[in-house]
Amino acid sequence: MSSQAGAKVGLVELPYNAISSATQGGLGGTCVIRGCVPKKLLVYGASFEAEFRDAVGFGWDHGEKMPTFSWERLISAKTDEIERLNGIYGRLLDNAGVEKFEGSGKVVGPHEVELALSDGTKKTVTAKTVLLAPGGRAWYPDIPGADLGVTSDEALAFETKPDRVLVVGGGYIAVEFAGIFAGLGSDVKIAYRADLPLRGFDEEVRSTVAANLEGRGIEVMSGVNPTAISKNADGSLTATFDAGEPVTVDCVMWATGRVPNTDRPDLGLKEVGVELDAKGAVKVDEYSRTTVPSIYAVGDVTNRVNLTPVALMEGMAFKDTVVLGKPTKPDYENIPSAVFCQPPVATVGMTEAQALEAGLTCDVYTSTFTPMKISLAGRVEKAFMKLIVDVETDKVVGCHMVGPDSAEIMQGLGIALKCGATKKQFDSTVGIHPSSAEEFVTMREATRRVSPKVAAKV
Repeated sequence: MSSQAGAKVGLVELPYNAISSATQGGLGGTCVIRGCVPKKLLVYGASFEAEFRDAVGFGWDHGEKMPTFSWERLISAKTDEIERLNGIYGRLLDNAGVEKFEGSGKVVGPHEVELALSDGTKKTVTAKTVLLAPGGRAWYPDIPGADLGVTSDEALAFETKPDRVLVVGGGYIAVEFAGIFAGLGSDVKIAYRADLPLRGFDEEVRSTVAANLEGRGIEVMSGVNPTAISKNADGSLTATFDAGEPVTVDCVMWATGRVPNTDRPDLGLKEVGVELDAKGAVKVDEYSRTTVPSIYAVGDVTNRVNLTPVALMEGMAFKDTVVLGKPTKPDYENIPSAVFCQPPVATVGMTEAQALEAGLTCDVYTSTFTPMKISLAGRVEKAFMKLIVDVETDKVVGCHMVGPDSAEIMQGLGIALKCGATKKQFDSTVGIHPSSAEEFVTMREATRRVSPKVAAKV
C-alpha cells in the first residue's frame, strides 16, 4: 500500500521453507505461515467429526464405522495452500513495485539497515523511514524439560498425529488446538492455571467454553501449573503439576503465551535507541512511531492488540501518516475478534466486567439455547448470546456469542457497535428466521441490571 501510494519501498523477510515452516520465515508472516490460516484449515478438518455424527439425526447412515481420517493428507493439503498463499504475497509485492530482499535485516542507524541475504552476501540499504514488523513468537515456560514440548508452530507441521495430547494454557490458541486434536481423534487433556479458560473474555463466555470443552470429550484440568516434563523409555512424556496427579502423553503442546520478537541481537534495536517496555515490546506513540523518530513499528512486536487485522489497520495508518502526510491514529475501539474453538466464540465491545469498571450501569441480556441443527442431531451443546446495554444512552456496548457461525455473525455486529447502535435499533431490526443470529434482535427482556456498586435481578 505504501508503494502504491508513491513511496519507494523495500522489504526484507527470511525465506519460507516448506519442510521446516515452523521455524522459518516467509511472506505472509505468522498469520499465513504458522498462525490463523493453517490453524483455521485444521479447525475445518476437525469439525467434520461432529458433522458426521450429527448427520445420523438427519437421516444419513454411514454404517457402523465413522469415515477414516488421514492426518498426512490434511497436513499435505495445508502445506500446499500455504505455499500458494506465499506465492500470492510475492506477486502482490512485485506488482506493487516493492523490492524484495530474502534474508534478515539489522537496524544499524536511524536510516540504515544491514541485510544478511540468504545467498550469504551482505548489503546495507538506506531509507527515510524504517518500519519494524518482526512479529512475535511462542513462549516456553521456565521449567525442567520444557524443551520436550512443542508450540503451535510445530503442531501445525506434525508428520503424524499424536494419539495422546496435553495442551498447556487457557488462551485462544490452547482451546483451539485442544478442539483440533480432539476432533481429529486424539485423546486430549487441557491444563490451565485459572479456574476458567480465555482470561479477559466475558465470564459467562468463559464458563460456556469450559463446559463445551468437556462436552467434546476433552479432559479439563483447571487451577494447575506444570512443574516439569520428563521423557520415558518408550518415548512418551510425563508432565507433573503443582496439584493433582502426573499425566503421561505422547505430546505436550505449550500454548502459554507469545512474546515480541525483539530480543534477537540481529535486529539491532537497542543499539540504535529503540526503547522496549518491560515485556520486550517496542514502545510506540499513538502514530506507531518509536523513540527513534525515523523508525516506526506495527503488529505483534508492539504488543498492543495482537490480531492480524489490527496489524493491518496499524499498517494502513502508517501509510496515511508517513507516505501521504495525513496523520492517522489506529482506532482500537470496538475491535471484533473470534476464537475458533468448537463451537467458536466471537465478541465485540466491552465485557460485563469492563462495563462496570468504566462506571456504566448496564442492562444485560442473555440467551442460552440449543441450535436447531444440533437439536435434531440429538447432541447436547448450548449456544450462548449476550448483549450489554448502557442504561443511560441505550447504546449496545458489548456483544458476545458462543456457537456455530459466531464469527460470521459478529462481523456485522461489529459494524453496528462502530456506528453506535442502540438497543432500540437492535429491537427494531427484523430477524432472519430461522437462524441463530436473529436471537440478537429478539432478546427483549433483560436478564439483570448491573451497576458498579450493585448487581441486582431485574
